[in-house]
Amino acid sequence: MDSAAGTGRRRQNEVYRAGVYGRSPLVPTTARPLQRRARARLTARAYAYVAGGAGEENTQRANRAAFDRWAVVPRVLRDVSARDTSVELFGRRIPAPLLLGPVGALELVHREADLAVARAAASLGVPFVFSNQASVPMETCAEAMGDAPRWFQLYWSTSDELVESLVGRAEAAGCEALVVTLDTTMLGWRPRDLDLGHMPFALGKGIAQYTSDPAFRRLVEARAAGAGDAAPAQAGEAAGRDRQPRPTLAAVLAMVGMARAWPGPLRENLRSPLPRAAVETFLATYSRPSITWADLAWLRARTRLPILLKGVLHPDDARRALDEGVDGVVVSTHGGRQVDRSIAALDALPDVVAAVGDRAPVLLDSGIRSGADVLVAVALGARAVLLGRPYAWGLGLAGEAGVHQVVSDVLGEFDLTLGLSGHTSVAELSPEVLRRIP
Repeated sequence: MDSAAGTGRRRQNEVYRAGVYGRSPLVPTTARPLQRRARARLTARAYAYVAGGAGEENTQRANRAAFDRWAVVPRVLRDVSARDTSVELFGRRIPAPLLLGPVGALELVHREADLAVARAAASLGVPFVFSNQASVPMETCAEAMGDAPRWFQLYWSTSDELVESLVGRAEAAGCEALVVTLDTTMLGWRPRDLDLGHMPFALGKGIAQYTSDPAFRRLVEARAAGAGDAAPAQAGEAAGRDRQPRPTLAAVLAMVGMARAWPGPLRENLRSPLPRAAVETFLATYSRPSITWADLAWLRARTRLPILLKGVLHPDDARRALDEGVDGVVVSTHGGRQVDRSIAALDALPDVVAAVGDRAPVLLDSGIRSGADVLVAVALGARAVLLGRPYAWGLGLAGEAGVHQVVSDVLGEFDLTLGLSGHTSVAELSPEVLRRIP
């Protein structure tokens, strides 16, 4: 797949050649400096939303500490001059065991949001998992990606009509798999956002998949019509009971943000009940805590796409998923954003891999920060990994070019780590490549 130089050498050469002319990389090439620079650039709300985790963020720290418990044991005097980092997933050969995971409300960090990520992913051939909470409709991103690979993340709404519509749109947009996110049937306790009183969806951010959906728009129109019918009868009663808070600048800006989120001219939207009804409808339908194993058959009957369950951490759940006809699982803690003191994703991975065996691919999400992390996860049995926060920081710092560089750096480091540890293909990686550190 790669030329003799490999993606790592080529990436190094790009950087060092540019250095001769006094140009350094657009963004830092490792995760911690990347995050520090993004924190200095972004608004407090944007940084908190992307960086934040559940509770005291113990799970976030555990996700990283889990990687620190494994060490690579390099082998020497092996011909590693030609390397193949590619893997196959559901019939598609991709350049490395890496996908860009779904990150919601990316408009908080950059105005081009998901569209910039889609372009960067397509230019590198790396699959992009469209977020259900995207800031750009999936059709727009798909058009920008051409025939490059993309998947779709599905949050199971309380409206089956909306779920079916989103799945149909994903198929029509050329998505090659559905990633059903199970660990967010309710929002976790996220103090960084709570302390700021900030939820982007309540301001109309990160709901573009919904406002562009015909089933959702019907729900919005019905809600707005119902509110209009009820308003005169309730007005006198409300006046005697509850006083509405006086308008503030923040409230006015929130209404403008909602109006911008709804398709159509801003001036008309500011006079329309639909933008506010859209936010209310989203909050009412966003996720379904009552979902059970029995619901999977309903979804299976409505799509030809491979279905992966994201958020699986227990081996018994992994076995049950495959027994129910699911095509793969994603071991994930949702980036530590849902359950504080959860088991780390990497710690859960070996048991899930053992439970699944060769029946289906197991992917890993949560804690991936570098190419070396990718190698450790793959050696422990992951078919591929999902990258999240690092590319979001790159987006916030330099838009599409920032995402492109972050992903290129991870791909380059993975290739070099593969070769420098004495291996020439992903298939050669196994737990024997690693040592557990006491």
